[in-house]
Amino acid sequence: MYAYIRGRIAAKKADRIIMEAGGIGYNVFFPAERISTLPPQGSECTVYTYTSVREDAIQLYGFSTEDELELYRQLLTVSGVGPKVALSLISSLTTSQIRLAIVSADVKSLCKAPGLGKKNAERIIVDLKGKIDPLTDVYPADEVEQPAAEEGAASEAAQALAALGYPLKDARLAVSKAAAEGAQDTEALLKAALRYMV
Repeated sequence: MYAYIRGRIAAKKADRIIMEAGGIGYNVFFPAERISTLPPQGSECTVYTYTSVREDAIQLYGFSTEDELELYRQLLTVSGVGPKVALSLISSLTTSQIRLAIVSADVKSLCKAPGLGKKNAERIIVDLKGKIDPLTDVYPADEVEQPAAEEGAASEAAQALAALGYPLKDARLAVSKAAAEGAQDTEALLKAALRYMV
């Protein structure tokens, strides 16, 4: 219904914001942990929105980026995951963390979101794993900027794993996980990544 709302933040609540645009105040549910990252109350901003239409209610859900909105839409395609559970997940983890948890079948990380149980977390993994590209979706270039030296080390570590006979795609994913743990040079990345190779 609405792609986005560009206007003034009239109020910030615990789980939502009120956006004023064209003389109308829109009640927009927003990832609770992200509300503090928005500009101050009274400031102008753009919020990307999803309209949930149910028999008893029409509600707006808002996000800071189009990427968050896109992931939210994907989560809603999973049976058993409703608007509030999907919002809770995006509030608890970044989009990269959610995607990494999905491609690596990390149920425990997904269950950090209030209201998301093990069964639904497993369903999210099964339904969405094939729709996420580990190389481009887990760490998009506009979200994580890695120094050139780290990119070189990561590339070397992935190539080393490939030389050992592992598929390059799996090697790159394992190296990404190792980098997320804090490994930086080629040797440290390689050692840490080997733990993820099965």
